[in-house]
Amino acid sequence: MHAMVLLVLTYSLLWDSLYEVQQPMSALRAVAKFSIAGSPDWLAIDESVWISNKPKNNLTRIDPKTNRVIATIPTGKGPCAGLAIGFGSVWVPNCDDQTISRFDMQTAKPLATLPVAIADTEGMIAAGEGSVWMPSDASGVLARIDPITNKVVARIPVPAGSFAAVVGEGAVWVTCTKGNLVSRVDPKAGKVIARIAVGPSPRFLAVGLGSVWTLNQGDGSVSRIDPATNKVTATIPVGVPGEGGDIDTGEGAVWVTAMGKPLSQIDPATNRVVKQFVGKGGDALRVGHGSLWLSNHEFQEVWRIDPKAL
Repeated sequence: MHAMVLLVLTYSLLWDSLYEVQQPMSALRAVAKFSIAGSPDWLAIDESVWISNKPKNNLTRIDPKTNRVIATIPTGKGPCAGLAIGFGSVWVPNCDDQTISRFDMQTAKPLATLPVAIADTEGMIAAGEGSVWMPSDASGVLARIDPITNKVVARIPVPAGSFAAVVGEGAVWVTCTKGNLVSRVDPKAGKVIARIAVGPSPRFLAVGLGSVWTLNQGDGSVSRIDPATNKVTATIPVGVPGEGGDIDTGEGAVWVTAMGKPLSQIDPATNRVVKQFVGKGGDALRVGHGSLWLSNHEFQEVWRIDPKAL
């Protein structure tokens, strides 16, 4: 009984703490807003900012130096499951025709269309460690794509229900939403070398600030993994349970977006949410060019936010 009371008090304090740092969405000031008809969603950043748009079957390109939309590029049908930058290219998974579109990151010209299955529309494609990585079967397959030949060269077994991948710290990290875990894949050996239990229903993830971070849709928490030990070092309540959302690192913080709570800032020094904006908007984000880029697809807009002004 005492343990149960302690647990309730602990969660009460955590939610009170979140409430204290909440601000209305109207307090979130954008330095630039980009109107993009359809449903601007997934983002990737290199010299440009790229945004996929599933209902329009296209990719929007923004020049961050001028804050202007400079191109709209047709993709395959139903772009989904993230965007990846690597090997001089932008890689776009397309759920409706089960392909990956490859574009030159300088010219935005199409380079190839790869017939690769996509495991789930709410997934993530990754590039790095010499390959492009795409969870390609809900039964548990991570496809490894050779960027020289544009062909799948390996199908690595991962737990069933694995949908999102990211590369960093010398590994490929894949969330298993159904199994509440993260698989660490050795890119040289081409196999899972660790399985790490995290929060319930992990989906999106990021690598940065010396850690791997998972957004857990089951309870709206973030799990922090130490890649040196393959152990969870913190579970951070963010209060964003449910479908969708996104997570990224940069500018000294971890950033989470979700419908209804478009932006939450986590301090990696304390593992606590220090700012959270509440209201309509959000669902995808990336950090780059000294800014936060937030897809507010309900508004059909992408916002550029100065993190120093929050």
